[in-house]
Amino acid sequence: MKKLVRNLLTGSILIGAFSSVVANATATTIDVYKSPTCKCCAKWVDHMRANGFTVNTHDVGNKEVRERAGISTTLGSCHTALVDGYAIEGHVPAQDIKRFLKERPRAIGLTAPGMPHGSPGMEGARSDPYDVLLINKQGDTTVYSRHLPSDPKESLMRLK
Repeated sequence: MKKLVRNLLTGSILIGAFSSVVANATATTIDVYKSPTCKCCAKWVDHMRANGFTVNTHDVGNKEVRERAGISTTLGSCHTALVDGYAIEGHVPAQDIKRFLKERPRAIGLTAPGMPHGSPGMEGARSDPYDVLLINKQGDTTVYSRHLPSDPKESLMRLK
């Protein structure tokens, strides 16, 4: 009986270790261009890591990389990320990026223009509704997803 338990435990440990290796091998790498002093960008990077992304940060600002990606300043934010041939501008939630990478549309990428209160990295006392926009190859946008505050009362108060 002891031998059976030991073998089961050893097998469980090996399976767990293998699963961890597989999960890490399939992690998507994202390069983030940001200011070295921006705290909300650092929080967004933490959000991405917590959602399974491997993140490389480049503390050089994001103006040049945003321009190279073809994202207008009107759609801009405080950081720009590059992942799998796409650009992600600003505080876009990880679940939107994961869905976007599965769908692989013909597009430049996604943006959450400005710095929406309540978006990942911008959490705090205030939370506003905001849209994540898909930027097509011509630079035009359509709404990709809508995000509402988690407290419906707060959402109603903001709409009045």
